[in-house]
Amino acid sequence: MSADLRTTYLGLNLQTPLVVAACPLTLQVEWLERLEQAGAGAAVLPSLFEEQIEHEEVELAAASEYGAEFYAEHSNWYPDPGEYRSGTAKYLEHIAAAKKAVSMPVIASLNGTTTGGWIKYARMMQDAGADALELNIYFIAANLDAPADDVERRYTDLVAAVNDSISIPLAVKVGPHFSSPGHMCRKLVEAGADGLVLFNRFLQPDIDLNTLETEPHLELSTAQEMLLPLRWMAILYGRVNASLAVTSGVHDGQGLAKALLAGADVAQGASTIYRNGFDRVPRMLRDLTAWMLEKEYDSVEQLRGSMSQQNCPQCAAFERGNYMKVLTKFTGRPV
Repeated sequence: MSADLRTTYLGLNLQTPLVVAACPLTLQVEWLERLEQAGAGAAVLPSLFEEQIEHEEVELAAASEYGAEFYAEHSNWYPDPGEYRSGTAKYLEHIAAAKKAVSMPVIASLNGTTTGGWIKYARMMQDAGADALELNIYFIAANLDAPADDVERRYTDLVAAVNDSISIPLAVKVGPHFSSPGHMCRKLVEAGADGLVLFNRFLQPDIDLNTLETEPHLELSTAQEMLLPLRWMAILYGRVNASLAVTSGVHDGQGLAKALLAGADVAQGASTIYRNGFDRVPRMLRDLTAWMLEKEYDSVEQLRGSMSQQNCPQCAAFERGNYMKVLTKFTGRPV
């Protein structure tokens, strides 16, 4: 006897609710094939970043102009720009190759902060064969003069513009740093988002005490990080008209089950695969299946959202009431 792990995300039919999050693992076709064979329901490709595109264009322009004022034969030094395979071209080629190699949905990812250029790249990803697009908006509101309304409008305007330019489903990877995350999620859906991915895990710079410089710092996620998106997933389920995905902190079958119980259509994971290898994917799915059978759930559809705020008899656990209970019951002592 087995449980039915099929699910629907962004209108796409997935064989399992485990999606490989955007990471370098999905940048190799052979790895995508291994992930599909292991049981992944879909894969999100690494993000194409605005900085990558702009940097390449600036460098190519500078190189093509170097020496033009001194040498008549300058125009023969460099290949025709039309023959240059940029990072964008390679990304689009990877989408096409991935679609030929695997049958699971392939979701492109675009890291955008401005509107104009991203409409073009979204269309190009669609034309390359992507089944859906995940808009990875990484914007830190460091301008103290920018009011919250302006920040939120920047997000919704970008989502609306991209959505108007494509016909494939659009998911938005949203961060938790809004004064009213639920309201912001609703505004993103109204702007055209077909799905919400909770939450964008912003990587924070560290300070090197020896060089007195800032440096990028990447830490793989921990299971504890799942609690924040889990809470908001449970609050949003049934209250926004969009597909929902949990990302960050989904490390095992238990975490996958919790994401579905809270209301997620799928759970995205990457760190646990890095830590444990490709075999982690079937292990998570086996553990999910065993738990479902133990609890007499026949399908993902049956269990989804059963522990959401909408359906949970102890819904105060998702609100402030639980905050007081946790603190008053804690009796830990220092070692």
